[in-house]
Amino acid sequence: MFPGQGAYLPAALARLAVDEPLVEETLRPLDAAAVRLGRSAPSRFLLDERAPTLSELVDEAPADLHTALFAAEMVLFRLLTERHKLCPDVLLGHSFGELVALAAAGVYEPAEGMALVAARDEAFAARPPEHGGMLALEMSASRAEGLLVGLGEWEVALAADNSPRQCVVSGPEEPLGRVRRAAGAIGVRATALRVPYAFHHRMLAAVAGDFTRRATALRAGPARHLLHSAILGRRVDDTDAVADLVAAHLVRPTRFTDAVRLLHAQGVEVFVECGPRGTLSDLVTATVPGVRAIAPLRRRVGGPELAESLSGLTPVPRTTSRPPTPPRPPSAPAARIHRPGPAPTPADAAEDRTEQAAEETLSGAEAFPDRRSVVATLRTLYAAALGYPPEVLTDDADLEADLGVDSIKQTELFARAAARFGRTLPADGSRLTSYTTLDALAGLLSTLPADGTRAGVRA
Repeated sequence: MFPGQGAYLPAALARLAVDEPLVEETLRPLDAAAVRLGRSAPSRFLLDERAPTLSELVDEAPADLHTALFAAEMVLFRLLTERHKLCPDVLLGHSFGELVALAAAGVYEPAEGMALVAARDEAFAARPPEHGGMLALEMSASRAEGLLVGLGEWEVALAADNSPRQCVVSGPEEPLGRVRRAAGAIGVRATALRVPYAFHHRMLAAVAGDFTRRATALRAGPARHLLHSAILGRRVDDTDAVADLVAAHLVRPTRFTDAVRLLHAQGVEVFVECGPRGTLSDLVTATVPGVRAIAPLRRRVGGPELAESLSGLTPVPRTTSRPPTPPRPPSAPAARIHRPGPAPTPADAAEDRTEQAAEETLSGAEAFPDRRSVVATLRTLYAAALGYPPEVLTDDADLEADLGVDSIKQTELFARAAARFGRTLPADGSRLTSYTTLDALAGLLSTLPADGTRAGVRA
């Protein structure tokens, strides 16, 4: 699976590049292709610990964000298929990820795929659309469409059906604001996405036409892997289908839920996310519980950690009709913002007990607490400071992308956490925004030296 615009992690490949020469080997020609197209070399964003954050690129250099996304996903695809010998039965992209999937499938060679991404940005520059936005709703797509009809908001349309309880709508800013207020009034969490335009909306029709024209100049060949389009709702198996996908890419909704259910019904039991973070994997487990969904680059990993995340998968020949069914471990909790329920549940009580145990560990033990206890304490600390319900702060929720916590606030909160655990902050000015989740921050805390004057003292 190839994720879309939000799948950016600064220095996502830095640790992998230390162990895997294939990372830099793949990036070199992609860097050269990007520079020829007037973009920054994507390795700057994928290997440098000082790389800009997602919000910085969205605001200041969206074209560089897109080339970085393309490069990261192509590098990981090559690692999975060449280094680990995994042969996919089918490829599936989400929104922008559909363009990457075309290149991974072999329809476009990597340099041509980079040119396809650049052509998309050039189309926006040539035919700038009116400003619009996108709104994530914690409800099914069918309920969202019913809400739009009931409100009479004809200018707002479904943009993405992500899972049974998550969808995205898009449209002009003013009617989108009315939808957001109406959703809040009926108790549905609504989150505005950090995007400048209403993607997957007819407002981008002129851009889509220009993009289609530019794409026709690129060399497209036959696919070497089977490709299913969540936008077209069918296989992409010839040049006409590729042209249809390019033309529809910016204006038609992404029906990811339908695509996942269809592929699962056809025998797919393992879904591997071929990009940073784990957004699509979480959507899959929310859609078809019980399948194995793997996000090997959910956070920065080295070569051994990547291999461990793929344990249990065996290389299969392409002639196999379906992959072998692996053991089915319990699905990880989705990294999404969850709307709190009306009353505590047994799970809530267990969470409270975990947090209480973490507090007791801090006050009485000299050894650093276990990671789960650290995460529980961070959840309580961050929720209180940010004014969020604790359940919103899942272990893998991204502080910036999911919760809108800027880098200054993140630094302030981490300083409080370090004091709470009696740890000394790094003296080298490490970018704390490189650690984007509570789980990652817990790991960082465990590596910091103890403050001899405050060890074990609660701030």
